[in-house]
Amino acid sequence: MNLSHAYATPPPRDMAERVLRTALECGVTMFDTAALYGFGANEELLGAVLKPYRADIVLASKGGMFRDETGRRAIDARPDTLKRMCDDSLMRLQTDVIDLYYLHRKDPNVPIADSIGALADLVHEGKVRTIGLSEVSAATLRQAHAVHPVTAIQSEYSLWTRNPEIAVLDACRELGVTFVAFSPLARGFLCGELRNPEELEVGVAACLGGPGQPHPSARLGGGPAGRTHQPVSRAARSSAARRALDALHHRDRADVDGRAPDSPDRRTH
Repeated sequence: MNLSHAYATPPPRDMAERVLRTALECGVTMFDTAALYGFGANEELLGAVLKPYRADIVLASKGGMFRDETGRRAIDARPDTLKRMCDDSLMRLQTDVIDLYYLHRKDPNVPIADSIGALADLVHEGKVRTIGLSEVSAATLRQAHAVHPVTAIQSEYSLWTRNPEIAVLDACRELGVTFVAFSPLARGFLCGELRNPEELEVGVAACLGGPGQPHPSARLGGGPAGRTHQPVSRAARSSAARRALDALHHRDRADVDGRAPDSPDRRTH
């Protein structure tokens, strides 16, 4: 996403292409984008770089959130809009099918059944293989799944953003839906490298903590980033990022009822 959108100034095009090619060389096989990211620029980037490897990768994108006539971000999940956006994404991605197509956000003005019905039509037309949702409640997931099987739900989830643990992870287990965590390293804050958040670009700082919210460093014990977890990671001879991801991977509601993290009757999405 941040090759074209959000979190500071995007890198130059040649650098962004190198990042994607390096990911391919490292064995990455799933690439996730959205019409919103750079208002189409990110899909165009992925389409240009990944086209020769299309048969070897899983390609995901999202629709239902783009820019309005004033150029500002807007949610629009009306069926006709979703179908038009999918066609536009297919063109930018230089492919004839999207493996996983998410509803980027639920539209409060459109019944979820109508939006999911449009995505189901795209599946039947062969333009989309599977569908997903992003940042929705457990109740909305169940409503959507009753209209058409939902393959995945993508929401923010990290050691400092645990809202999915309230109900969404349980719903995913119940329905057999894969949970995809975005920003699992808290937008890089849990990587152990950031020492002074005041040095961040204004846009990045805003993403880490908005008005009325505590300074990001307060989330890690009130001191500079890394103070609370860096000594542990050194002792374990593992990077802070790796430990944060491992801890997140083993967290879910099953921990509450006493089953061990590796219990065979647990399912981690």
